[in-house]
Amino acid sequence: MQNLSRHLPSLLIGIVIGSYIAIGGDVFADRQSDLSTIPVEELRTFTEVFHRIKTDYVEEVDDKTLLENAIHGMLNGLDPHSNYLTPEAYQEIKIGTTGKFGGLGIEVGMEDGFIKVIAPIDDTPAQRAGIKAGDLIIRLDDTPVKGMTLGDAVKIMRGKPGTGIILTIVRDTESKPITITVVRAIIRVKSIKSRMLEDNYGYIRISHFQSRTGSDLKKAIKALEKENKRKLEGVVLDLRNNPGGVLNAAVDVSDTFLNDGLIVYTKGRVEDASLNFKANNKDLLNGAPIVVLVNDGSASASEIVAGALQDHKRAIIMGTKTFGKGSVQTILPMNNNAALKLTTARYFTPLGRSIQAEGIKPDIILNKVEIASDGEESSSLRIKEADLAGHLDNGNSKKESEKKTDSQKKTTIQLNQTTDETDEPLIKKDYAIYEALNLLKGMNIMKMHRP
Repeated sequence: MQNLSRHLPSLLIGIVIGSYIAIGGDVFADRQSDLSTIPVEELRTFTEVFHRIKTDYVEEVDDKTLLENAIHGMLNGLDPHSNYLTPEAYQEIKIGTTGKFGGLGIEVGMEDGFIKVIAPIDDTPAQRAGIKAGDLIIRLDDTPVKGMTLGDAVKIMRGKPGTGIILTIVRDTESKPITITVVRAIIRVKSIKSRMLEDNYGYIRISHFQSRTGSDLKKAIKALEKENKRKLEGVVLDLRNNPGGVLNAAVDVSDTFLNDGLIVYTKGRVEDASLNFKANNKDLLNGAPIVVLVNDGSASASEIVAGALQDHKRAIIMGTKTFGKGSVQTILPMNNNAALKLTTARYFTPLGRSIQAEGIKPDIILNKVEIASDGEESSSLRIKEADLAGHLDNGNSKKESEKKTDSQKKTTIQLNQTTDETDEPLIKKDYAIYEALNLLKGMNIMKMHRP
């Protein structure tokens, strides 16, 4: 795949506590404004308000603070993802694609004046503390969130590694607010995790889309094939609670599994915001079936991948409806070393579906399931045909019966091998992965029986 960074007007699709997640050029920076449409009357009103605050407000406020607040107000009134980046915040954004930054490790947005958790990032303080996708944060320590800008809330949640913050959270499954203490840390996001589920079937987890995610994915597939000593017969691609990231990383991941065709396109008011991204690499899995796992914490870049693979009928999407963030943010550098993070386009799947506020609907809906333990003691108490007095023999020789028993033992061992360094069966450890694996096997069986 070609290097898309040369063509991207610094596109990004998400924000992470401690750092924004993408940075690029300043394609739009030199565009001249249309000065012929200046709203004179509205500016007179603004000037009058500015003057009244300067002369009558109970405390003196300097001009810089007032004007920065006005800028914040303009952007916050547009949508939850547009924002003014101070020089300090703009500098922080530049480390976002490295996968190392300070904070709690959660992707957030605004909803009804509160901070909404889009998804916790894997292996971060937020995930370990039990923060979940969909949580509404209503208080930071003793400070109510209502009335704050997203930037103000982010500032409070950032802090020195090792220090704690108490989050008061409203959760759908709880009857009253809960409090969770999260200890800040340096966040090191590992974009790709992979392992073999069992012979011929691999598992790949993408926790976040960073600039190197596409190349890391290709390395993970090759490593799994090396471990398997042959080409894979199927892959579970896990995008659950993946809050998004860099647009060209989502394109790169999709391109890994497609031979050709449109992956995603963006449409905005200006020509530079309207872009098409097409596949131009060979499918690295050679058509082997893919099941993509998603949930309500799968957002933006995750939805691009799921939508592209779904539209091309390259993968089965399984899980619950995704978050529905289908907008593209552009970083526009300014002369004072600050920047605007401005929503400049919507993105669309290859078949023209807009994901904004809609999300991706899975091909197979898989709600959360908890598998109850079925211990050996209860199994041993069950009566089978072979336990009945005077039961008929099955007609096979003793040697064949022993063979069958050995085969069953091997099957049981194989099931235990799918559990990633634990004796807990996969069906109980992660039911969604268990179902995805069964679906992959079923797809391969159907392929074998096609005329």
